Amino acid sequence: MSMLKALDIQNLPTSKEEQWKYTNLPRAVPSGLTLITDNLEKVIHIPRGQICEQLEDIFCEAIDGEHLQPSLKVILEENSVLHLIERHEGQGSYWKNMITEITVAENARFYHYRLQEDSDESVHTNIVSVSLARNSYYEQVNLNSGAKLSRHQIHACLEGEGGECVFKGINLLGKEQVGDTTILIEHKAPQCRSHQNYRSVLDDQSTGVFQGKVYVHQAAQKTDGYQKSDTLILSEGAQMNTKPELEIYADDVKCSHGTTTGKLDETPLFYLRSRGIPESESRNLLIQSFVGEVLDNNADENIKDLITDKVIKWLKR
Repeated sequence: MSMLKALDIQNLPTSKEEQWKYTNLPRAVPSGLTLITDNLEKVIHIPRGQICEQLEDIFCEAIDGEHLQPSLKVILEENSVLHLIERHEGQGSYWKNMITEITVAENARFYHYRLQEDSDESVHTNIVSVSLARNSYYEQVNLNSGAKLSRHQIHACLEGEGGECVFKGINLLGKEQVGDTTILIEHKAPQCRSHQNYRSVLDDQSTGVFQGKVYVHQAAQKTDGYQKSDTLILSEGAQMNTKPELEIYADDVKCSHGTTTGKLDETPLFYLRSRGIPESESRNLLIQSFVGEVLDNNADENIKDLITDKVIKWLKR
C-alpha cells in the first residue's frame, strides 16, 4: 500500500474539484497555525495468529492554534484479530490533519471504532486507506459530532477473494457545522462484500455530505455491494448533500444504493404524545431509534452502549 500524505496547507483542495464540491476547506482552516510534528505517529502491528482480546485505545487531542498531522498505521498479519477505539477531542481553534493506513492480511479481522468529538471551532480531516486480503474482514463504526468542518475520506480496496468491509456511521450536526463522509470502495477480487450504512441528524444551519462509491473491477465477479445513507432534517436551515455511485465492469454482481432525507414521521410522534410522553422526549426517542439502527449487530456491546450514551447526551444539549 502506498504511503499517504497529509493535506498540504499551501495547496488545499477547493470546492471547484468534483470530490470536494460540497466542502470548502480553504475557507474553514484557521490562519496562523503552528505546525506540531512531535510524537504524532502511531504504529500498531499485530503478529500472525495473535488474538487481541483487550480493546486498544488511541486518544488524539489538540489545543488552540495547532496544526497537527497525526498518522496511524495498523498492520494485521494472517489470522490475527484486533479491536481498536480511536477518540478525537480538543479545545479551541485548530486543524487536525490526519492520515490512516490499514492493512488486513488473510483471514485477519479488524474492528475499528472512531469517535470524532473535536471542538466546535476546529477542522478535522482524515484520509484513510484500507487494504484487505483474502477472506479478511474490516469493520469501522463512526460517531461524528465535533468540529466546525470535518471530512472523513476513505479508500478501501478488496484485493483478495472473499474479503469483506463494513463502514457504519452516525453524524450528529448542529449550529453551522459541515460533516463530510466520502467513501470509495474498490472490488478487485471475486466473491467480496462491502456494506455502507450511515445515519445523519442535522439541526440549525448545519450541512451534511455523504459521497459513497462502489467500483467493481471486471475480475470481481460475485461482488455484493450495499450502500445506504439516511438523514433526518430537524430545522429549515439544515441541508444534506448525497451522492451515491456505482461503477460496475463485472457481469455477475449484486449491488445497490439508496438514500432518504426527510423530517420526523408525525405518526409515531403523535402516538408517543398520546401516551403522555412530552413532545421533546418523544422526538428524542424517535431520533435515538433512527440512529441506533446503525449499531445493530455491533461486535462490541460496550462500544454500542458508549455511542448510545453520547447520542443521548447530544440530543439533550
